[in-house]
Amino acid sequence: MGALRVAVVGSGPAGFYAAGALLAADVPVEVDMIERLPTPWGLVRLGVAPDHPKIKSVSRAFERIALQPGFRFLGNVEVGRDIEHDDLVELYDAVVYAVGAQSDRRMGIPGEDLPGSWAATEFVAWYNGHPDFQHLEFDLTGERAVVIGNGNVAVDVARMLALTPEELAPTDTTDAGIDAFTSAGIREIVMVGRRGPAQAAFTTPELQELGELAGADVIVDPGDLEGAEPKDTNAERNLAVLREYAAREPAGKPKRLVLRFLTSPVAIVGEERVEAIELVRNRLEVDADGATRAVATDERETLPAGIVFRSVGYRGVALPGVPFDEDTGTIPNDRGRVAPGVYVTGWIKRGPTGVIGTNKKDATETVQLVLEDLRDAPRKGRSAEEVEARLLERGVRLVVYAGWTSIDECERVAGEPLGRPRVKLCTWDELLAAAGLEPSAPRV
Repeated sequence: MGALRVAVVGSGPAGFYAAGALLAADVPVEVDMIERLPTPWGLVRLGVAPDHPKIKSVSRAFERIALQPGFRFLGNVEVGRDIEHDDLVELYDAVVYAVGAQSDRRMGIPGEDLPGSWAATEFVAWYNGHPDFQHLEFDLTGERAVVIGNGNVAVDVARMLALTPEELAPTDTTDAGIDAFTSAGIREIVMVGRRGPAQAAFTTPELQELGELAGADVIVDPGDLEGAEPKDTNAERNLAVLREYAAREPAGKPKRLVLRFLTSPVAIVGEERVEAIELVRNRLEVDADGATRAVATDERETLPAGIVFRSVGYRGVALPGVPFDEDTGTIPNDRGRVAPGVYVTGWIKRGPTGVIGTNKKDATETVQLVLEDLRDAPRKGRSAEEVEARLLERGVRLVVYAGWTSIDECERVAGEPLGRPRVKLCTWDELLAAAGLEPSAPRV
């Protein structure tokens, strides 16, 4: 019996952990990793904050997986455009979708679509060099920015807005991003969370970093902390950090980073663009199931602001021909099995929760089901050559792993004299040229 041929769609942590588990199986497995972009690593490259190089270093583990026998990277291939779900089911013994959660959840309030109101996902993708987002223009000339949300992405956005030029200089933030942050007029960043400090979703290390910013004082109202009762260790640690911030005297740094709790946006206000945000004060109530939820009071205020970033959660996107649950933004599955031969892992499996390492256990669970279902089944997967021929017949210009390493080397060489880990190539034309391909029409 020949090797099991598996397509892993998506090259972020979930995809690489699945590939690693498959290649480590006690039966022969060949993995084709299919990626829409010319570059792998998903949010490790395009979502992790540029000033967090240690988190990005997980990519070294992915590089080791990519060099294993049986692994193949097929970049610049989009499912639903270059190849269909039915094609994958025909060409492979199993298909594992690891496509993450690529869009943002909406708040559903008036003014959400005003110019100057942005999804945090767009902003993060822009300053991290995602080629689909480089045409966006963020007006950072106003004095106040509001970040809605109390998770790690919200903290990242707030911190990036507060970094000094000296703090930005050694990062792999895009050149356009560095220029925009350096010339920004923002003097106050307000982070708004609808629940209390004990319910905030950010992790303690992320929160502690805010207190180490060279150019921003962190402001916390002691009143927001009164009566806060931690339900777990993370909340207890967060509260300790927040109490320390509340007791600090501002040092007179150029910027203020204000953390507000028990506050929700009810409208984004402006004639032709964002001018202010209307906020309502909340109180906490415990419902019949014992869950703590925020309930609006009659206390409202309007806060002038030049730009608003909405960071209220990521959401999965449906793939043509694949089942999708609109309520959860995931592909319906049982422990990772969608149907025999079709599987999911990562955020598209469980929703946008957990940290990078969470995907390893998740992928292991899914791969166990793949192997159980197919261990004794006859092999139907086509050869690597047949798959490549099918793609080339359709005019797909593949970026294989050697093409990605060429991009990687080009970026690193450009960054070295500047003391930066890399200077990212940010457009499709630049990326494809560095991979050895002719430029193409931009992806839409």
